[in-house]
Amino acid sequence: MTTFAPDSLALNRKLPLWYQVSQSLRASILGRAADAPLRLPTEDALAAHYGVSVLTMRQALKELEAEGLISRHRRRGTFIEPGAQRGAPVRLLGSVDAIVAQQSGMRTELLEHGPVPVPPELSEYFPDMTEVTGFRRLRSDEKTDQPTNHARNYVRPDVAALIDPADLERGPMTKVLRDAVGVRISRITDTVEARLADPETARLLEVPLLSPILHYTGVTYDEGGRVVDVARIHYRGDRFSFTVTLDAH
Repeated sequence: MTTFAPDSLALNRKLPLWYQVSQSLRASILGRAADAPLRLPTEDALAAHYGVSVLTMRQALKELEAEGLISRHRRRGTFIEPGAQRGAPVRLLGSVDAIVAQQSGMRTELLEHGPVPVPPELSEYFPDMTEVTGFRRLRSDEKTDQPTNHARNYVRPDVAALIDPADLERGPMTKVLRDAVGVRISRITDTVEARLADPETARLLEVPLLSPILHYTGVTYDEGGRVVDVARIHYRGDRFSFTVTLDAH
């Protein structure tokens, strides 16, 4: 019988291991695909997967059982409760100017840029290529100098060749693509979902490991229907909120 495959986890030895494992497995369960198997691997297999003792794994599972996310059955195994709510992404629609305004007003540091392989989960947006140009930036509050979000952009190489990296320290990618490069943007599809901070994100945003963060994905299309940029941004959960207004007509 096929079992559920949880996400991997980089452990922080400064935090209780059972807590990190329970929170990581909780996020995997709530963010699972609709057709994901409900049966979990055995305690031994899960302990090996996370690199912890069986006793630690048992404590993490006990926490999730108390939340009603899983049920444990002697001789049958451990199962995700079918009614455990899966996280549904929030999709936002608005004008390009609204996106530019939301991204503006922060000090930006360009950490690195250059050719990168297309991440497997983004291959649907770049079906005709194996490599794109990556830009990685860290934005901070201009008054407090506190990091607010960490952004990665994956841009078509022919478009990226026209970008002056210095422009990305003066304005958001959407504005650079539209105003400096001259891309005729037809639409941007935004998705926002809750996640837990991994070690790199926690370090850059100066938040505790596994803190709640907002994960934003923005896919930018030109008038020809091509994807020219995919932005993946991690926002500090204590600094941002998103408001969606739905008109009745």
